[in-house]
Amino acid sequence: MKYRSLLGIILLGFCSINIKAQTPRTYTSSEILLQLKKLNVLGSVLYIAAHPDDENTRLLAYLANEKLYRTGYLSLTRGDGGQNLIGDEQGVDLGLIRTQELLAARRVDGAEQFFSRAFDFGFSKSPEEALRIWGHDKILSDVVWVIRKFKPDVIITRFPTTGEGGHGHHTASAILAGEAFEAAADPTKFPEQLKYVSVWQAKRLLWNTFNFGGNNTQNESQFKLECGDYNPILGKSYGEIAAASRSMHKSQGFGVPAQRGSVIEYFKTIKGEAPSKDLMDGIDLNWSRVGNTDITNSINTIVKNFDLQHPEKSNADLVKLYDAVDKITDPYWKQLKQGEIKRLLENCSGLFMEAVANNQYAVQGDSLRVTLTVNNRSGANILSADAQIDTTYVIFDQLKKNTSEVKNYTWHIQPDAKPTQPYWLENEMSKGSFNITEQQLIGKAESDPLSVNFSMMIEGKEFVFNKPIRYKYTDPVKGEIYQPVNIVPPVSFNPKEPVIVSKEFRNTTVEVTALKKITLNDPAIISNIPDITNNVVVDANIGLKGNVSFEKDQKRSFAIVPPATVDKPSFIVGGQENTTGFNQQIRTINYDHIPTINYLKKAKIEYRLIDLKTEGNYAGYIPGAGDKIPEALEQMGYKVVILKESDMTPGNLRQFDVIVTGVRTYNTNEWMNNAYDALMQYVKEGGVLFTQYNTSNQIGPVKAKIAPYPFTISRNRITDEEAKVNFLLPEHKALNYPNKITQKDFEGWIQERSIYNAENIDTAYRKILSMKDPGENDQDGSLIIANYGKGRFVYAGLVFFRELPAGVPGAYRLFANLIANKRVKYIK
Repeated sequence: MKYRSLLGIILLGFCSINIKAQTPRTYTSSEILLQLKKLNVLGSVLYIAAHPDDENTRLLAYLANEKLYRTGYLSLTRGDGGQNLIGDEQGVDLGLIRTQELLAARRVDGAEQFFSRAFDFGFSKSPEEALRIWGHDKILSDVVWVIRKFKPDVIITRFPTTGEGGHGHHTASAILAGEAFEAAADPTKFPEQLKYVSVWQAKRLLWNTFNFGGNNTQNESQFKLECGDYNPILGKSYGEIAAASRSMHKSQGFGVPAQRGSVIEYFKTIKGEAPSKDLMDGIDLNWSRVGNTDITNSINTIVKNFDLQHPEKSNADLVKLYDAVDKITDPYWKQLKQGEIKRLLENCSGLFMEAVANNQYAVQGDSLRVTLTVNNRSGANILSADAQIDTTYVIFDQLKKNTSEVKNYTWHIQPDAKPTQPYWLENEMSKGSFNITEQQLIGKAESDPLSVNFSMMIEGKEFVFNKPIRYKYTDPVKGEIYQPVNIVPPVSFNPKEPVIVSKEFRNTTVEVTALKKITLNDPAIISNIPDITNNVVVDANIGLKGNVSFEKDQKRSFAIVPPATVDKPSFIVGGQENTTGFNQQIRTINYDHIPTINYLKKAKIEYRLIDLKTEGNYAGYIPGAGDKIPEALEQMGYKVVILKESDMTPGNLRQFDVIVTGVRTYNTNEWMNNAYDALMQYVKEGGVLFTQYNTSNQIGPVKAKIAPYPFTISRNRITDEEAKVNFLLPEHKALNYPNKITQKDFEGWIQERSIYNAENIDTAYRKILSMKDPGENDQDGSLIIANYGKGRFVYAGLVFFRELPAGVPGAYRLFANLIANKRVKYIK
């Protein structure tokens, strides 16, 4: 069961433009004119920071659309360790969402997107920790690789090396940018890359100084750039474009209003020659850079003669320009500019090319029907066309003006076809980074999609256009929807409970979904070894023997009864067709503002065998931004009821032993202010109100009263998941009943200990724990408890929303104590 906040639904309701994120892009004549002008600019800028949403979208939009530079953003991480305002995804899942949000942002501001292999392991208070966990040399090599491949004339960092960025990842990104600025030009550094790229020396490294978060790093002696201009070709100012781009970061709640008017960006030179008049001082941005000034004149003529009503009239000159560029000797600019010209030919012609599948899944061993469509909408001089799909060529009839030529092709997917998978998830990851063995994949934003090559003769010259295969359907509300197509195994095993917290091994279930007609020799088997296809399989006693047949799209559930004798508390669930084993789950993440994400993960069931005592059995849960606490409560034996605004009456709340609020409940639900009196009455009469963290910043200010006695929510956190925990009140019932809490219960925690701790705490509260990060003073606001009437109120900055889904035993035991309720006064 998935519990999402109302705010998340509302946020997505205002994303109509992004619902069609996969819809083929078309361009107006004004946009084509801007693309033509870009042909005469040979300059590039690379922006470097640590996370999705760190980038300066206004500067990116200005550089890409006003200055017409090739502009890129290298985010070292995919934002895996952040918080999620729209759902309960964490870790790798959140990184997949934020990757797509960044790509959506780049589609708005016109920049390109790159990543390193660094994993966002959560907030870090020092660059030393970040570089140690990531692996300094590994991530430095990635930054060097992107620089050598992108060949930026200027590199810009969002943060300085001196710590004003506040986050260890931020500072580390600046340190790595500085080191890579020099290492990219040194052939002795990472020489294995030189098989694919050459060394590169950027002209300068700048820091884009800032004035936010109460920290002003700008001054008038720095180089300044006006970035608030209005672009009449696009009909928007760069502040407006930037706001639309930044608002793509919906999982972080970063929707912002459009800005208009003058905006100055400031830059401090870190390395290289400082600019005096222009960002690109000393850099040749014209075709003289590659020794051919005639190309400049040709482009100027094309721009001058461009017909807004008939852009296809530019095709003949664009083909001649393509041939002229083919003669230059610089391979980088040749490839880049020929790619731009080819896209212009497509856009000027109004060419529509589409490959649409009849299913979102291309199933191994099954077939996929693909409909290929070409339409020469402008009637441009295009004589013939064909499409290559797999190893087959499909020939189209003569292309008539504004007439769709349609061909159908049945694609037989080989049983051993490689499944579609985000490339950075193909190998087991390390603690602080992904493991990618293929050098050419490093830096890419995402895996290449399944695609078709359309080939046609334009003005007598053959051009090939690569187009992704998409699944298309029509929604009665949203209209035409395009989604990616993935190669998947023929069967998916979906454990009902991937992590089971229990005193002993107990039965569970797995749902088996067949994506084609299939017969499994063993309908559900388990193994406590990594690969069921290469090792002895342990019988799971599912109660069914022999072959089990499935129709296409049929789902069946099977009981999993663990063997009596096992030596490991985790199992891989799978089945076999003949001699081929399958043991993967198709994980799907679906939000309107990004394409549907499908990826594969091992169908693993993990048992956490713990000594857990609980008291109480009926819990109310008020959703916030999204977490998996309800599932954890159910594992503990509680019946869980999801509460909404209309449920907030004293008479209704009285039935619950405990009420738990989801993360950011008070940030995301304005109606919680109206529920305050009913909740306090519930506590006063003997209930337990357990409140998870809320934020107090501009992204999500607390909109309601929370507690019976005052305290404030700070930005303080404990990022060291192994930080020593001190028991301030060792005799307090929270540490003793019904489970005796010891230091062992704080072993195995993941990512961090606590966030948004309480401070300025009223004397009515008892502070239960203290802890600290290295080099800091103890913090005592991670867990506070107050009696109120016959009941109690708990505020926890402790990250139960991370620890409970991960099955951390000690977190369960402590959580059980905090929500335990016999309707008797809590002992101070």
